[in-house]
Amino acid sequence: MRPRSLRQDRAGAARRGLRWLRGLAAGLLVLALAWGAGLLWFANLLPTKVMDPESRTGAIVVLTGGSDRLTAALDLLAANKADKLFVSGVYRGIDVRQLLDLFQQSPQDLSCCVVLGYEADNTRGNAVETADWIAAEGITSLRLVTATYHMPRSLLEFRRRMPAVEIVPHPIFPEPFKRDDWWLWPGSSSLLVSEYSKYLVAVLRGWLDGLVARMT
Repeated sequence: MRPRSLRQDRAGAARRGLRWLRGLAAGLLVLALAWGAGLLWFANLLPTKVMDPESRTGAIVVLTGGSDRLTAALDLLAANKADKLFVSGVYRGIDVRQLLDLFQQSPQDLSCCVVLGYEADNTRGNAVETADWIAAEGITSLRLVTATYHMPRSLLEFRRRMPAVEIVPHPIFPEPFKRDDWWLWPGSSSLLVSEYSKYLVAVLRGWLDGLVARMT
């Protein structure tokens, strides 16, 4: 058998390297296509309307992040859709009277029924904070108010923390977010990509938590 030359060894290594790069590129392409398909699925998952605007629940829960959310939640409370409103993720230093004054509601009418939560600084924290309050109040149903693009992740976190509580989604539709043609608007597309990525992280974290729980 003739010994392999240095040139042949280099050629073989180059071919192996090229095959490895092709395999890596194919794998990355598959992942990119799967991620893109998931993004389209997520965009279609966003609610387009309030499916149940009439049901009365034990409480209304609104997640801070936009004035339109708080306005809608206060309107729901004023319409007697629940006895109490829990505002999760409030900046410290804001009290109920200031909040109601800010949104031009009558303090003497609603201040007794609004409870502010100051502990949460993300969606998972909103769910934990709300679950503690719901348990303390003995409430079995709630109407969840947040933006349409935030609703899938919020429901995921809330249902994970409160599996026995009935949750009625009440999405808000901020005018700057263009759901129907989000790909044409850089602001809407970047927001959707961000929410989708956070949703995937939340799903993965829940799966890992469940795996750890089964192993212990």
